Amino acid sequence: MYCVRCGVRLQEGVTACPLCGTPVWCPEAGERGPAATYSDRYPVLSRQKRLTVMASLTVGLLSVMVACCSIAVNTNGGMGWSFYVIVGVAAFYFAFLLPLWFRRPHPMIFVPVAFVSVCLLLWLLCRRVGGRWFWTFAFPLTAIVAALTIGAVALYRYVKKGTIFITGGLLMAVGGGCMLAELFQHLTFHTPMFAWSPYAATVFFLFGGFLILAGIIRPLREHLERRFFI
Repeated sequence: MYCVRCGVRLQEGVTACPLCGTPVWCPEAGERGPAATYSDRYPVLSRQKRLTVMASLTVGLLSVMVACCSIAVNTNGGMGWSFYVIVGVAAFYFAFLLPLWFRRPHPMIFVPVAFVSVCLLLWLLCRRVGGRWFWTFAFPLTAIVAALTIGAVALYRYVKKGTIFITGGLLMAVGGGCMLAELFQHLTFHTPMFAWSPYAATVFFLFGGFLILAGIIRPLREHLERRFFI
């Protein structure tokens, strides 16, 4: 049994935490009252409310896109700047609002969909401005971020133990991703190499290495597990 405020281990029979003084209340099973009952209509109402909100947001975003396109056509004789607004709003919708249509959106489906939306947005913007930075910078960078995000979601969702090791490994992977991001930046825009990535990578490697070391040292691991409820 642990204190709900500071996480210190409590002995059986104590009435208050010896460290912070927080009262301990642990009723016996026989003293508990009857289980609370809830209306079976609440989930239906909650789902209806969510669908109503999503439908309103969808109509509102479509109205914004149509209004921007109409203004641009009437003033400039073409889509012009409205193209960026339309593509940006569409990418935002598919990345963040589309999962809210579902009661329990599966992250292993919608996280890749979000990154595909971002890739399409960057590709369209690159073609629009006549740039040559998508395949050598934007796409690799987005792929690195997507791989790290999907890997983190999968590990935290399906691996029940070793959270400290997982977090440490992910932080070190982020540090390696910073080095790759600067490499792609250097190859695409001919910027100086090792200008910022070594500093970012050092910070991530230090924190990641500390967590992995903490996972190996049992007293330190147990302290972190109690302190952060992991």
